Amino acid sequence: MKNRIQELRREKHMTQEELASLCKVTRQTIISLENGRYNPSILLAHKIAKIFGLSIEEVFIFEEE
Repeated sequence: MKNRIQELRREKHMTQEELASLCKVTRQTIISLENGRYNPSILLAHKIAKIFGLSIEEVFIFEEE
């Protein structure tokens, strides 16, 4: 699954640390998400989408295998 987290975060001039704090996760989690090494729980995906004022589908790109 791909995502637009890094792009959206940069548009808002937000650091990884700031996003992590808002999501109540570690900066390492945000790094892993941005690098595509970690798929978030539905709750975390919802939190991230809400922070950016978007739907989950606008932040996360689901690709069928």
